[in-house]
Amino acid sequence: MLMIIGLQLLQYSLWACPLCERQQPKLFRGITHGAGPESNWDYIIVWVTVAIVLVTLFFSIKWLIKPGERSEHHIKRFILNNENHER
Repeated sequence: MLMIIGLQLLQYSLWACPLCERQQPKLFRGITHGAGPESNWDYIIVWVTVAIVLVTLFFSIKWLIKPGERSEHHIKRFILNNENHER
């Protein structure tokens, strides 16, 4: 119950106040606080960052699910097949 009340209070604090709402461009109006983007470079920086994060997330999940090391000389094979290692 306490968590529900906390989440509802958090939800109201996340929406933009009337002053911030007037400063934002139409796309962000009502959902973000603070001053709006000052130039088109701000949009470019944000979208490039989003693209980098999405590509990184894609490859992280892809290689986590199916790593693809098939070489017999891969370091993983050396460690797993080494019978003389100390325990």
